[in-house]
Amino acid sequence: MDFDLSLLVRHLPGAMMLFAASTITSAAQEHDRSKIADQYKWDLTAIYPSDDAWRVEKEKLVSKLPEIRKFQGTLASSASRLADALETQSRFDKEISRLFVYAGLKSDEDTRVSAYQAMEQEMIQLGSTLGTEEAFIEPEILKIDKATIERFVAQESRLHVYRHYLDNIERHRAHTLSNEEEKLLAGSAVMASGPSSVYGIFSDADFAYPSVTLSDGKTVKLDKAAYSLHRASQNRQDRQKVMEAFFTALSKYRGTFGSMMNSSVQGSLFYARVRNYDTSLQASLDGPNIPVSVYSRLVEGVNRNLPTFHRYLKLRKRMMRLSDLHYYDLYAPLVSSVDTKYSVEDSERNILAALAPLGAEYATGAKHAFTERWIDMYPTEGKSSGAYSNGAAYDVHPYMLLNYNGKYDDMSTLAHELGHTMHSYFSNKTQPYPLSSYPIFVAEVASTFNEALLNDYMLKHTTDDATRLSLLGNYLEGIKGTVFRQTQFAEFELRMHEMVEKGQPLTGDALSKLYSDIVKKYYGNDQGICIVDDYVANEWAFIPHFYSNYYVFQYATSFTASSALSEKVLTGEAGATERYLKFISSGQSKYPIELLKDAGVDMTTDEPLELTVKRMNRVMDEMETLLDSDTAIQPPDKDQ
Repeated sequence: MDFDLSLLVRHLPGAMMLFAASTITSAAQEHDRSKIADQYKWDLTAIYPSDDAWRVEKEKLVSKLPEIRKFQGTLASSASRLADALETQSRFDKEISRLFVYAGLKSDEDTRVSAYQAMEQEMIQLGSTLGTEEAFIEPEILKIDKATIERFVAQESRLHVYRHYLDNIERHRAHTLSNEEEKLLAGSAVMASGPSSVYGIFSDADFAYPSVTLSDGKTVKLDKAAYSLHRASQNRQDRQKVMEAFFTALSKYRGTFGSMMNSSVQGSLFYARVRNYDTSLQASLDGPNIPVSVYSRLVEGVNRNLPTFHRYLKLRKRMMRLSDLHYYDLYAPLVSSVDTKYSVEDSERNILAALAPLGAEYATGAKHAFTERWIDMYPTEGKSSGAYSNGAAYDVHPYMLLNYNGKYDDMSTLAHELGHTMHSYFSNKTQPYPLSSYPIFVAEVASTFNEALLNDYMLKHTTDDATRLSLLGNYLEGIKGTVFRQTQFAEFELRMHEMVEKGQPLTGDALSKLYSDIVKKYYGNDQGICIVDDYVANEWAFIPHFYSNYYVFQYATSFTASSALSEKVLTGEAGATERYLKFISSGQSKYPIELLKDAGVDMTTDEPLELTVKRMNRVMDEMETLLDSDTAIQPPDKDQ
C-alpha cells in the first residue's frame, strides 16, 4: 500500500474524448477564464479553501511523516501493532492524495502558471518521501509467515479491511526487495516522473504549435484543442491542411519526443528487471493481477477482426462519396444535414435521462456533478487539454475537466467522464479508504457504459433517418476510437518496449517508422482501403498515454466489457442493474478480473470482443439498409 502515483493518474483524452467541429455558445468560444461563468468552472474550495490553506496542510503532513518510522521492526510483534502501522500509512496516503489532487487541478486550470507547476513538483517530491519512509512495511510483512498473518487478521478486526492488501503482498513475494532496496526505489520516484512531466509541460505550454489559414480566410493556431476541433472540418482541404501541419510540426521535434519516450520506456524496463520480471508488460500487469494473455489476446483478436474494421472504413468512404479515403478523413462528420449541436444544458438533460435505467441513487449522484460545480467545462488559454475525472480526494467528491465545444462527441465525452466520476463517487462512499480506489483495468468500464446508455437513449428518441444514421455512425466511431485505435496504440506500445528489451535504439525516427507500419496495417493502406500519408508516422508524439505504462489497452478491454454489461441492463436482465451498481461500488475489494466476473463478464475469454464485433456488424447492416433505402440522406462531403 505504498503511496502510488498511479492512483492519481488523470483520465486523459481517449477513445471518445474528441473535440467538436464547431462551437455553439459564447462561453464555448471564450478563452479568457475570468469571463467564464462560475457555474461552468469547478469549485476547488471543497478540497482546500485557498492556496494558503493547502500550504498549511502540506506542511503539517511533512512534519508528521516521520511518525511511520516508529513501527519499523515491530510489525510482527502483534496484530494490533500491524493494524496501527497500516492505519497510519493509510491516513498519510489519503492526506497526500488530497493535497496532490488540489495541486494538480490548479495546475491544469492554466499550465503556464509556474506556481502551480511547483506545487505539483512538491507533491511528487513528497510522495517520494512518503514512499521512502514507509518502504520497510511490505518487506517486513513478508518476513511474517502466512499462518501468523492469518492469525493476526482473525484476532484484529481492524485488519479485515487490509486482507486483500496483505494477500497481494504475499502474491508479490518474489518481486519485493529488501528494506534498503525498496527505500532506494521509492526515492527514485521523482526522477522516474521526469519524462512524463517534461512531456506535459512541453506539449501543453512550450511547444511551437503551427498556424494555418483555413478556406474561410481565418488563420488558426493549432494547439491541441484547435487541432482536434478543425481536423473534423466538413471541408476536406481544411482537414488535410490541419492534420498535415500539425503532424509535420511534431516531426520537427521527433528527436526530442523520442528522447523523452526512450527515457520513459527505459525507466519502466529498469523497474521491471530490478523487481525480477522478464518484461515491462509482465511487471505492469502483475500489479493488478491481470494475466499477460489478456493483453496478447486483445491484440491478436483485434488483428483477426481487422476485416470488420475495414468494412467500417469502406462504409465511411461510401457515405462521404470519396474516390479514396485518407487518414485525415476519419474525423469528419458522416451526415452533414444533421444539426448535432448541444449546449451544456442539452447534454445534461439527455445524459441524465439516458442514465435513468440505473435508478434514483445513481441519478441523484450524477445531478450533484452538474449543480455543485464538480466540472470545469470550457477550453481556456493555458488549460490542460482533453478530459478527465479525478476522484482521488476521498473525503470530498470527484472533479471533472472538460474542453466542451458543443458537438455530439462533447456530450458523449461528458457522459464518459461522468461514468468515471460516478464510479469514484460510489466506491468512495461505499468502501473504506484502503479499498476505495478501483483498479485501472476496470476504470474505463463505467465511462464507456455511460456512452452506451447515451447512444441507446438517443437512438430510441430518434425517428429521422439522417439523425439515426449519424447516431449509429457515432457508435461505430466509438468502436473505432476505443477498440481498434486503442489496440493499435497498445500494439505500438508493446513493440517499442520489446525494442528496448532487445537492446535496440528507440529514437524518434525509429518510433515513427514503427508507428507508420502499424497504422498502415490497421487501416489497410496497402490494400487501398485508407491511405495513411507519410506525416501520420509522427502521431505517436501526440499521445500522452504512452507515458502511463501499458494503460491504453484497458480502453479497449473496458469497452468490450461495458458493451456486454450495458446490453444486460438495457434488455432488463434480472439482477443486471444491481450487479452493475455493486461493481462500481466495489473499489479494489477484489482483483479486477474477479470484479468483472461478478458483474457478469469474463475478460480472460474472446467472448467480450467477439460480441462487440458482432454488434458492430449489426450496426453497419442497419446503416447500409438506411443508405440503400433513403435517398434523402445526403453525404457530408464530396471528393475534392
